Amino acid sequence: MNVVRKHYQPQYRFDSSPIANVQLNLECRDEMIPVLLGLQHLYSDTKLRTKVVRLVAGDLNEDSRRDVGRPGMDDWHVVVLAAVRLGCNCDYDKLQDQVENHSALRGIMGIGQWEDTDGFPFRRIRDTLCQIKPSTIAKINEAIVSAGHAIAPEAAISVRADSFVIETNIHHPTESSLIFDGVRKFVPFCVDLARLLNVDGWRQSDHLVKKIKKLKQTIGRIAASKSPSKNDVLQSLYGDLLDRCGKLIERAVGLVETARNESSSVEVLSKMAAIQHWIDLTEQVCDTAYRRVFMGESVPNCDKLFSLFETHTQLYRRGKAGQPNQYGRLALVYEDGAGFISHYHLLDRNAGDRDVVVDQTEIVQKKHGGEIVTASFDRGFFSDANEASLCEIVEDVCVLPRHPGQYADRLKTGSVRFHQTRLHHSGIETGEATFIGLLLRTQRGECRPLVYRPCQRSRSGTLDSDHSLDLNLASVRV
Repeated sequence: MNVVRKHYQPQYRFDSSPIANVQLNLECRDEMIPVLLGLQHLYSDTKLRTKVVRLVAGDLNEDSRRDVGRPGMDDWHVVVLAAVRLGCNCDYDKLQDQVENHSALRGIMGIGQWEDTDGFPFRRIRDTLCQIKPSTIAKINEAIVSAGHAIAPEAAISVRADSFVIETNIHHPTESSLIFDGVRKFVPFCVDLARLLNVDGWRQSDHLVKKIKKLKQTIGRIAASKSPSKNDVLQSLYGDLLDRCGKLIERAVGLVETARNESSSVEVLSKMAAIQHWIDLTEQVCDTAYRRVFMGESVPNCDKLFSLFETHTQLYRRGKAGQPNQYGRLALVYEDGAGFISHYHLLDRNAGDRDVVVDQTEIVQKKHGGEIVTASFDRGFFSDANEASLCEIVEDVCVLPRHPGQYADRLKTGSVRFHQTRLHHSGIETGEATFIGLLLRTQRGECRPLVYRPCQRSRSGTLDSDHSLDLNLASVRV
């Protein structure tokens, strides 16, 4: 049968070495070498390789046949590219350049020196990798961890857990800037919709948006001043901003009602949905601004929006040096004794460490087949109820109280094994930067190099927490 997309190329080539024999410079400290070494081990394990490529094939050809159509990337190529993109934290353009020019990467992919280098444009790479589902990544990760535990069985008996804030790519959130974000998004949609319906009233849309922008800039300038009367000035400016924004929202709602009565085309309905989406978000910000500025209320974080584009963003104040405020989401990571990420969990927006640690530890214990004997956690996970529940799940639990007096007493009365576990726990923080960089790299939409945050905005606005495959690949050694 003529298969246009293969699992991998079983036939050796004259212009390349077998993948298992590709020479890698182990003295090189580049981030790609550990990933390629892990992939080489993965390919050498026939059973594991077959399982992984079949999982990938299930996503690539979920609703299509593999024996008709144009030739596509091999499933093994997809595994390699996905692991390298995440492990080296590069965008699709960089990945294309690496495929075309990095000889070791081409060797691990099974690409010969005689082959053309134009078969992997960045759009093709992006469109192919975006088809891999998070659930598939999770299954591949479990398979790799299981293979690692077969090499080092003692790794499964101990875990250490910590949570990190995965920062999102947002500007500094102020209510005036968020209101302006909403206005500059729904007004152009209103202009397009009015043009489709041949409705007047939006001729000065650019002027109206500029008025809102000028007010936003003035509020930011006054808020940064040290004038004793700035609060009165800010209240006046916010009153003007909310009034202008309210009038624009009222006009936009009226336009949507007119469109609902006059047309039902797909284009009109899509514009209506977009307008309503941005109006709802803008009204939420206007409400919190009114409560804070005019009613003097301390608005809780659960009611606030910190970004109209990434509404999942939450504010965390964890006392980190140099980062008193962190905007993003919490991710909980469990690492075993060999450094494998055996479990990971993205916390809900309003959940904290203490809310999920017991349930997630039960899941980890099941994944390890009940073999976990020691588990360490930092002070943020502590509560009397959590400590008691964790002791029922794991034999030896190290979780220190937050209160300084209780902390000191626990250190004095702790056993030798307790102190050994506590000292070992801090090692998980060495993988923080690496894991955060991998965790939130979304599988769809645009992908650019990391600058401010470890993730990119996805088109759906959701976070993807299923990318520890490459970190675990780097932990596998032949």
